[in-house]
Amino acid sequence: MRIGIIGAGNIGGNLTRRLTSLGHDVSVANSRGPETLKALAEETGARAVRAEEAAEGAEVVVVTVPLKAVPGLPSGLLSGAAEGVAVIDTGNYYPQQRDGRIAGIEDEGLTESRWTERHLGHPVVKAFNGTYAQDILDRPQAAGTPGRMALPVAGDDEAAKRIVRDLIDELGFDTVDAGGIDDSWRQQPDTPVYGLRAGAEAVRAALAEASPERPAAFRG
Repeated sequence: MRIGIIGAGNIGGNLTRRLTSLGHDVSVANSRGPETLKALAEETGARAVRAEEAAEGAEVVVVTVPLKAVPGLPSGLLSGAAEGVAVIDTGNYYPQQRDGRIAGIEDEGLTESRWTERHLGHPVVKAFNGTYAQDILDRPQAAGTPGRMALPVAGDDEAAKRIVRDLIDELGFDTVDAGGIDDSWRQQPDTPVYGLRAGAEAVRAALAEASPERPAAFRG
């Protein structure tokens, strides 16, 4: 599968490592230019490209940048992607710690991923936002392994969600359907499922326990 990864931080870098090891054709980009990704490209065999090139022909695009950086992504970012491309959003809103106040989230009540979706002009699937980056390398297990770690996945496009869930299964994790993008507050920072290392049953229970009220530490 052809996969574009936009953002080469902890999550983006480790997804590049795992996805290339599984034989996927991966392009990776960051905000500083492909020359800064030489070491990652040499390590993994991924192509280091500019952000506007990462989605070219891609069947899956992973957007894994700070939320405050989303409006600065190149316009038409997904215009060259494959038809039916599944776009994974890993983002979290950290207004006090990093992103500043975002009016669409604070005043309109949008979930992080709905806000991101509006900027990208394309539906997204929310996944990996509460996953420890090192777990992507250290915790994969074969399907059917008792207690296999599960990740929540939210999205409105059922076909795209299926692509993402199948890819996560290939990476070595179970998935739990966390509903649509308007339900994705259930997996935002400081909810019970955020950072949870557990199997599918525990993840479902944690999603059910979530409160829609954003904690004070995560309000701008």
